[in-house]
Amino acid sequence: MSAQLTLRGICTLSLWADDVAAAGAWYTDLLGVAPYYARPEPPEPPGYLEFRLGDHETELGIIDRRYALPGLRTGEPGGIVAYWAVDDVEKALATFLAAGATPLQPLTEYGPGFVTAAVVDPFGNVIGLMYNQHYLDDVDAGATGDPVPEH
Repeated sequence: MSAQLTLRGICTLSLWADDVAAAGAWYTDLLGVAPYYARPEPPEPPGYLEFRLGDHETELGIIDRRYALPGLRTGEPGGIVAYWAVDDVEKALATFLAAGATPLQPLTEYGPGFVTAAVVDPFGNVIGLMYNQHYLDDVDAGATGDPVPEH
């Protein structure tokens, strides 16, 4: 393979729901922030909602499941797992579970500075949670491309 591909970051994470309004309300309650974008616009029921989250304002989109890619229309958990950086995985896991998510991957430590867990939201989407020291080092360095300490 002669060409190299540069992945520059996540633009949008897409979640699917049969009831986009219910999923939007659930995530609004969980995250404490409302979506900033909806289509169609109220008072019509949404087919798409979008939040901006985290250090880089990553887009989290909730899309009506009827528009999902063919293999993702079943409502069964699947696809890739995007791990959201959190400061405390155990606390984040407990918060998701208390809100009605179901456990998928238990709290798992992979070494100093790297802990993960995953849940399935009430709409069938897998949500990964991760404490990642490398991520924190990048944020602290301003994600400028400056060297970060060895791990």
